[in-house]
Amino acid sequence: MTANIIDGNAVAAKLREEIAADVAQMVAEGLSRPGLAAVLVGENPASQQYVRMKRKACEKAGLESFGYTLPADISQAELEQVVKDLNADPKVNGILVQLPLPAHLDEEKILSAISIYKDVDGFHPVNIGRLAQKGRESLFVPCTPDGCIYLIEQTGFSLRGANAVVLGRSNIVGMPVALLLVKRDATVTICHSRSKDLPGICRAADVLVAAVGRPEMVRGDWVKPGAVVIDVGSNRVEDPTTEKGYRWVGDVAFDEVKEVAGWLTPSPGGVGPMTITMLLRNTVRAAKIAAGKLTIERQ
Repeated sequence: MTANIIDGNAVAAKLREEIAADVAQMVAEGLSRPGLAAVLVGENPASQQYVRMKRKACEKAGLESFGYTLPADISQAELEQVVKDLNADPKVNGILVQLPLPAHLDEEKILSAISIYKDVDGFHPVNIGRLAQKGRESLFVPCTPDGCIYLIEQTGFSLRGANAVVLGRSNIVGMPVALLLVKRDATVTICHSRSKDLPGICRAADVLVAAVGRPEMVRGDWVKPGAVVIDVGSNRVEDPTTEKGYRWVGDVAFDEVKEVAGWLTPSPGGVGPMTITMLLRNTVRAAKIAAGKLTIERQ
């Protein structure tokens, strides 16, 4: 068996076209363009690159993009004030505070300061809490987990009653994606560094989501034949045979697993493109909520 490869780039491109058409329709109806504010603290090169990518994606989809680059030594009170000002700005529908923040800043307090109606990253405690409650819906779902579920659904695989295993329990990916799987009636096992017999647990999975940050940890003999495997990992490994001296790999040993799985995302080119796409979709949703175009349960 050779796996069907889930092309995240192609799926994301199609969805971005739909988002752009949605934005154009909003403008045609006389509404303002959805606006996303990206807040970057310090000069972390990776964070700078991520913010540039997000702003470029916004502009291509027809969204307004607002950038705020702040010094690394900004105080907690000053950063919280920036967030409060953005909460009050009607041109801004979504607020993204690029993580990680410098060590002296309280990340949880900053995320909690973002209005839940502008929390397009989906990390506000209220939105995460609603995700964990049966019968309730978050205003916004964290972007990478949302992208994982979207890719699974593109395969046509039914999650109802399926055995799903999530490798990793981070607040950004592992825990939210597990909650989303539960909401779709999957039977979910969350694994972590202290879990026993990881290969055995993984082999029982109809759906396997790998989000541990360990290069090619998931081997071919860990995977159930025909399983759906979603590789969230993005790891830089040294490789002197390449021009740059390194290459990027996922948490899954791609060449091995593709011979066993039914469906498999590559890395890069799988989950990564979906993260920014879901951020755009959340921002459009926020703009529709602000304009009264979507009916929601008010907090």
